[in-house]
Amino acid sequence: MSPPASSTQTPQRGTGRGIGIRTAAGSDERAHGQLHVYDGDGKGKSQAALGVVLRTIGLGICEQKRTRVLLLRFLKGPGRAYDEDSAIEALQQGFPHLIDQVRTGRGDFFTAEEATRFDRQEAQRGWDIAKGAIASNLYSVVVLDELNPVLDLGLLDTDEVVRTLSAKPAGMEVIATGRGAPGALVQLADLHSEMRAHRRPDDADGEPGQAQGLEGIEIYTGEGKGKSTSALGKALQAIGRGISQDKSHRVLILQWLKGGSGYTEDAAIAALRESYPHLVDHLRSGRDAIVWRGQQQPIDYVEAERAWEIARAAIASGLYKTVILDEINPTVDLELLPVEPIVQALLRKPAETEVILTGRCKNLPAYFALASVHSEMVCHKHYAERGVDLKRGVDY
Repeated sequence: MSPPASSTQTPQRGTGRGIGIRTAAGSDERAHGQLHVYDGDGKGKSQAALGVVLRTIGLGICEQKRTRVLLLRFLKGPGRAYDEDSAIEALQQGFPHLIDQVRTGRGDFFTAEEATRFDRQEAQRGWDIAKGAIASNLYSVVVLDELNPVLDLGLLDTDEVVRTLSAKPAGMEVIATGRGAPGALVQLADLHSEMRAHRRPDDADGEPGQAQGLEGIEIYTGEGKGKSTSALGKALQAIGRGISQDKSHRVLILQWLKGGSGYTEDAAIAALRESYPHLVDHLRSGRDAIVWRGQQQPIDYVEAERAWEIARAAIASGLYKTVILDEINPTVDLELLPVEPIVQALLRKPAETEVILTGRCKNLPAYFALASVHSEMVCHKHYAERGVDLKRGVDY
């Protein structure tokens, strides 16, 4: 089984060929763990962490490798419910050896001036757990969700955190998310992806991450890592919402330019689908190969249109409350799909249907103007640019 097209999507510089989804075919999987930092004022940071969680669990399910993930969430205490909790609990019940979750802090927003002794104690409690997990080398992936704002608020000693992370086990992947990552952590990181919120010029007073378009349309684009990964996190949240709150909240995950097999998230999605078959549907389309402009094959058009016909019907039907169109942006940029039918489908979508569109593109299609959320993943640093191999369960 050959590795699939990777969700990393960093452009191959110097080729002059433009958009193309980078593949991991034929490359060796890296053994050395990397430190990832996701920050910025745009949406998608915690979602990207959840996407990695889904992939890591999927890797453990499909290959029975020694893999285990710790999802440690700061500033997200048990006093508040989160949509993804039910989906994570469902995966924990089926595969308790693959994931542990810890939540610390309070769930409401506060400033550094409003921080209390409780906030500092909870931050320290979470960090003590993180230090123990890192020292134990029990986990292949440690997610430190919202660690960045904890450091920015001064609730933890940044120097100690950086020292601990710099001495992590060689094979361990660590992911730190949230706004306000300190410079010392960014400097240490092997990957730094900034989620940058885009707004129209006349919407300067809008909320961060809001483009003031049609409600329920979110776009994740840019050359940085985190687009498809954020979409997978969004799927996990939506599935969890269906499990815990609304049994009619059905989720459709459609992926373009990602045919073939070998994607680790498939196993985790399949496990959730087996337990809740009425809540989630998943379809891949395309060849298991990179598609460059000027080198499109007839099958590429056929596969793109096949998936779009399913997407269009799903959006119009109102049956699905969340529809994820992963890699539709480069599909349009490669002219495998026309723009206007997508615009019309989004304009006519039911109000309660949420549509997420992902992928890198050079030329922003017209439907970008419809988005209520437009988050651009800006690549400041990426280990792939240093020739470091991708890793199953993290990158794809």
